[in-house]
Amino acid sequence: MRFENREEAGKKLAEKLERFNGEGVVVLALPRGGVVLGYEIAKHLGAPLDLIITRKIGHPTSPEYAICAVAEDGHMLCNEEERSRIDKEWFNKTVAEEQEEAERRRKLYLKGKKQNLKGKTVIIVDDGIATGLTLRLAIEEVKHENPAKIIVAVSVAPEDVADEIEKSVDKFIALQIPEVYLGAVGAYYNSFEQVSDEEVVRLLGESRG
Repeated sequence: MRFENREEAGKKLAEKLERFNGEGVVVLALPRGGVVLGYEIAKHLGAPLDLIITRKIGHPTSPEYAICAVAEDGHMLCNEEERSRIDKEWFNKTVAEEQEEAERRRKLYLKGKKQNLKGKTVIIVDDGIATGLTLRLAIEEVKHENPAKIIVAVSVAPEDVADEIEKSVDKFIALQIPEVYLGAVGAYYNSFEQVSDEEVVRLLGESRG
């Protein structure tokens, strides 16, 4: 299965999430790409759309390969074997830069505001999973807020990562879990353009009516 674009993937996920309509739902998207899917889901369910911002720390020689993820509050999740091989000065500098970027995005996109997640059904949305580190950290961050349920909804995920995430949430929904993963989320989309800050701000504004 290939998706035409993120909008199509979001609409397909929204249909799969129909059962959660009216359950006190909050949709949390991972920016930037996940916001496009999150917008479609939130619109379909009549739910508020917010962000969960975790940033990838890519390997210095292969930036797309995540060795760690860092959240807005500085919490981290790492592949410790990979991390142990990395220059500490470079690593600490990169973590600081990515945490600063997470804070920048929160202020730009939502003026620093956050939804109260206590007792809510929280749907975490992304446009696909590779290593899963940023999504797994997002799940841990949401658990600190004491929601009633956590649902993860993505377009595509590797089988091993999907199995791991499924164990940590109440419900895991992926439109596609290929036996042989192609290595990049964009390989499953016909159109996978980078989403701009302006597009994220527009979608969040429209979701608030």
